[in-house]
Amino acid sequence: MARRSRCSRRWPHLLLALGLASLTLAACGGAGPSASATPSTPSPPASTTAGADIRVLMMGNSHTSVNGLPQRLQAMLLAARPGKTVAVTVAPDSLFLDEHLLNTRTLQLLEGQTWSAVILQAQKYSTSGLNTYPTQEAETLVRMARQSKALPVLFPEWPRREVAETDRIYNLHVSIARKEPACVAPMGQAWDLAAQRHPGLELYAADGNHAAPAGAHLSALILFATLTSVPPNSLPTLSPSDIPAAVQEQLKQVVTDTVQTLAPRTHCLADTPL
Repeated sequence: MARRSRCSRRWPHLLLALGLASLTLAACGGAGPSASATPSTPSPPASTTAGADIRVLMMGNSHTSVNGLPQRLQAMLLAARPGKTVAVTVAPDSLFLDEHLLNTRTLQLLEGQTWSAVILQAQKYSTSGLNTYPTQEAETLVRMARQSKALPVLFPEWPRREVAETDRIYNLHVSIARKEPACVAPMGQAWDLAAQRHPGLELYAADGNHAAPAGAHLSALILFATLTSVPPNSLPTLSPSDIPAAVQEQLKQVVTDTVQTLAPRTHCLADTPL
């Protein structure tokens, strides 16, 4: 039987102890990896999120938040935009996109502030490829982001370990962007290239589904490139970080090559990068 997602519907909320008060995190799954070793970066307090120069809302399930992906993205944006304040906020519940659309707390967050970008992850899909699930809710969230003048970014999940599903997941999100224009991050393609070039690199957590720290770092780089159009190999080494400098360089080059091959802004060409 096909499953509609690669994670359970909800995890208890997981606040990552990184001193980043602007990041409200939730995760999904039972034996997810620890996120305690992610980069320590300055961040405006929650009370000043609305006043930050760059404000990014991330909406999804555990694939959005496990192993500090939001913190990593925030660190990259801060490094690329010196002198700017950056606030990356995660919607308060770990849900599928259709559930986020019905969730009062999500809608209050989405509509209660002005966002520079809204990243959408957790579109339901059939892991067997035999079933289909509606995309109207994701399309509505893209439309709502645009109505608030935010840049909408679709975040396809990376493939499960040793499962050839990158194209199917990516094409599902492209179908959404063709109906409601949005950037589409070539997430799975970057993971596939990283695994091909660096087979010894631990991208996956033990479950073969969620991201290990290196996988979360890779995912943040893809989102960074999608949001900014800045080549990731122009970023400095992030420090302190749980990812060695040499590995950071490898991942930056993987993403730089990926976005040159498959442009993440094909379906959002009219939008200004952050």
